Amino acid sequence: MSRSKEIVEHLLGGAGVQIAGTNPWDIQIHNEKFYDRALSRKSLGLGEAYMEGWWDCERLDEFFYKILCADLGDRVRGSWKLVLPVVRAFLFNLQSISRSSMVADLHYNLDNNLFMSFLDLYNQYSCAYFKETEDLKQAQIKKMDMIIAKLRLTPSDHVLDIGFGWGGLAHYMAEKVGCRVTGVNISDEQIKYARERVKGLPVNILKCDFRGINGRFDKIVSVGMFEHVGYKNYRKFMKVVYNSLKDDGIFLLHTIGTNCSQIKTDAWINKYIFPNGVLPSVAQIARSVEGLLMIEDLHNLGPHYDKTLMAWNANFQESWPVLSKRYKNEFKRMWEYYLLSCAGAFRARYNQLWQIVFTKPGCPQPECRI
Repeated sequence: MSRSKEIVEHLLGGAGVQIAGTNPWDIQIHNEKFYDRALSRKSLGLGEAYMEGWWDCERLDEFFYKILCADLGDRVRGSWKLVLPVVRAFLFNLQSISRSSMVADLHYNLDNNLFMSFLDLYNQYSCAYFKETEDLKQAQIKKMDMIIAKLRLTPSDHVLDIGFGWGGLAHYMAEKVGCRVTGVNISDEQIKYARERVKGLPVNILKCDFRGINGRFDKIVSVGMFEHVGYKNYRKFMKVVYNSLKDDGIFLLHTIGTNCSQIKTDAWINKYIFPNGVLPSVAQIARSVEGLLMIEDLHNLGPHYDKTLMAWNANFQESWPVLSKRYKNEFKRMWEYYLLSCAGAFRARYNQLWQIVFTKPGCPQPECRI
């Protein structure tokens, strides 16, 4: 047995995972080079080896749940090359205006049919709320209803939606409440789709980076966008919100978060899914609003994101026979690895999902209607 294989086997065994085992979370190795690659490249090597078919696992979500609970990532010393992204993130603003379109180009501008194949009818690419339901569509509606309640939306409100995706939330708010919505986004494909979707509704869609927002709004909402802002820009983002929100307004932030403050994301996720993204901590969010906004409510929906991701993967697998005409098998393995590794991360409580309600100093505390 090679030294690398011995180390990997020992590490995985400590997490309750066996090589060539019979449990659904055990892994099957098809290329002996896997061990050196996983040890030297850590998460990047692990993910790329899966994409290339070097190993398999019946339940990737459970595999990641186990290894994250065991903190294996912190116990493996990787290549010095993996330190470079940390240095770059510290020295440079990786989410500057000139770089902000990179995530749209790599991820959000993919064929809309891909996303529609696994999302709900409102195209909600964010955590659903599985309260008293196991149905993805109903869970996403419950999530949007909860947002409406927390914002205390009324027909007279003008709402700013920062990073509105395919327009599903804007559509739902305008249709159900009768409020006006202005949405800003930088993804050409999402904008094109959303403009068709909201025709006939009081919704205005702009191609605009958050730093270019103008105007004042009664309510502001941002769902699944703050993860792309970057720690060097958290304060800038909150200043934009402060300047755009009326004195008696309410701002709701819906974002994935991490337990410890950090300045970079997982290497595999950064390369293949969300370039330049980084998950904020509660501490980083709190520091970003000091002297600007008050935190009125923080709601952790993390376990609901596990269910959301598992539902998305089930839909993706069901849609693959059609998608396979456009995408190669390596893409399928990349996408399922993305969805299921993230599900495992939420199950392990490694990642969180927060809805945070903010107001301006002096504003009466809003009553939450949920």
